[in-house]
Amino acid sequence: MADHTTIQVSRAARDHLAQVAKDRGMTLGQLVEELAAQQLTAGQITERLMADRQVAREVIGVDITDEEFERAPDVLGNIKRIAAEKARLARGAAG
Repeated sequence: MADHTTIQVSRAARDHLAQVAKDRGMTLGQLVEELAAQQLTAGQITERLMADRQVAREVIGVDITDEEFERAPDVLGNIKRIAAEKARLARGAAG
């Protein structure tokens, strides 16, 4: 059996989360567990970043330093930004 504890939140937050849980067909505890599992710690983020950089090095075949990665442009962020802008423009043209 899992070890349980109590967390304190405002009644409004509890009621909101309870409704979200009900809408999803789960208990409030299950919802909180799911939300917690989705949040990465700083250490986990660092581990993923290092692993992603290693994969990039292997795929590209070039030993790029961490400093070079830090100086590189945010390519994925730029692609997402461009796609979002194009989607906004398309919705505006359709409306």
